[in-house]
Amino acid sequence: MKRFNVDQLNVQVWQSREEIGTSAAKQVAAQVNEMLQVKNEVNIIFAAAPSQSEFLAALLNILDIEWHRINAFHMDEYIGLDADAPQTFGRFLKTRLFDLKSFKSVYYIDPRDPENECSRYAKLLEKCPPDIVCLGIGENGHLAFNDPPVADFNDPKRVKIVMLDEACRRQQVNDGCFRLLDDVPKKAITLTIPTLLSARYLSCVVPGVAKANAVKNTLLSEISTSCPASILRNHSNAMLFLDGQSSNLISKFA
Repeated sequence: MKRFNVDQLNVQVWQSREEIGTSAAKQVAAQVNEMLQVKNEVNIIFAAAPSQSEFLAALLNILDIEWHRINAFHMDEYIGLDADAPQTFGRFLKTRLFDLKSFKSVYYIDPRDPENECSRYAKLLEKCPPDIVCLGIGENGHLAFNDPPVADFNDPKRVKIVMLDEACRRQQVNDGCFRLLDDVPKKAITLTIPTLLSARYLSCVVPGVAKANAVKNTLLSEISTSCPASILRNHSNAMLFLDGQSSNLISKFA
């Protein structure tokens, strides 16, 4: 394992997806246990994507997490899919995590009435400010569904409706979530970048060769919304977990 910092961002590079999933899960569990020493409950936001599968599986296997003291939130959701569609992010998290542990509360984004849902979900996050965010980075450098055209590091909103960049939509096809680009919704509800960065601890798991260019831009480009994930370098307690494939364009750190 290699470890280094880029600005304030702590980076770990392991060989495999399984290793970064396990390492990230252990780090998140440690943060949860540390916070529960001084708080009654912890609020965690979870991303839903194939890139998070190993992390979520590893998290399930950690025995000393007090799940009944955790409020869980999901990060973003498509607009326009049927509620029972297998591609919804709520279903992804429900089947891989939320239904498998006894959380204190689980909060889902309901996209059927997008404008009102943004307001409702923002109020929930105001009531339960995020302590930990478990996220990934998109092929276009997005965080949640904050693609480069709509990302705002000073966004006044906690939650908003966005148009999805074609590169983001194409990633959903590349990931095997949709058969055709035309099948991917064009709109979504997302937590904004200031909401994500407001958490005390960020755990960012990014495996696979398809993410290598985004990782390169995150770590080596200027901090700007052209690569939204670059803002992670300004967070005082964020950790980026990479595997051998996603890290293959950052040889300067090898």
